[in-house]
Amino acid sequence: MKTSNNRWTRYASPATFYEPAGRLVPWFAGASLLLAVAGVWVGFFLAPPDATQGDGYRIIFLHVPASWMSMFIYVVMAGWSALGLAFNTRLSGMMASALVPTGAMFTALALVTGSLWGKPMWGTWWVWDARLTSELILLFLYLGQIALRSAIDDARRADKACAVLAVVGVVNIPVIYFSVQWWNTLHQGASISLTHAPSMALTMLAGILLMTGAAWMYAISTTLARLRVIILEREHDSAWLGHLMEVSS
Repeated sequence: MKTSNNRWTRYASPATFYEPAGRLVPWFAGASLLLAVAGVWVGFFLAPPDATQGDGYRIIFLHVPASWMSMFIYVVMAGWSALGLAFNTRLSGMMASALVPTGAMFTALALVTGSLWGKPMWGTWWVWDARLTSELILLFLYLGQIALRSAIDDARRADKACAVLAVVGVVNIPVIYFSVQWWNTLHQGASISLTHAPSMALTMLAGILLMTGAAWMYAISTTLARLRVIILEREHDSAWLGHLMEVSS
């Protein structure tokens, strides 16, 4: 059991995680590209028009995965932040920092595509709907992470401050998810549920799932690539990094 624990805990070190992260990046990037091509083909060419929305509904093949990923990435970021606060591991703060830009990008994409869908359906680009407003708050939380980290020169202090913000801000995630159930909102309810059969054609569902898989793989590849840059920036004086550079050259 001790050997097994050591095998897992050793990857909590930036020095140990740096190289395997680099080997994984191209695999996840390639998977993202393949899934995106398949998702675009199924969602924009094979899936039939919607009975009431026509072809305008196809924005959901971007909007839904982006919305899911905006929430999922924040939860993962908050999890890494909590680990960093609990165990004071350097990699936790680095991983949380690496996740922020991708999470902010997906949140902005969700808001933009939601507005593009809302204009023909609701007759307006924006309403202060419960789900839209809470999703906008999520974007502010991501941007707050970036601003707070930029305002603190010491990386370890910045990690702790951002970790507290991330853990506190995670309460917004269930608000986003359950807003259409808790309040009378314009936003439609979930079309895909773990407890009910999907209320859409199978080709539509397949397109959404493929695009979600592409977004997931993209998030992993960009986060790992960004993490390696952060490690290089913070560990530039470390003996292990100097030895690695000597071997590489």
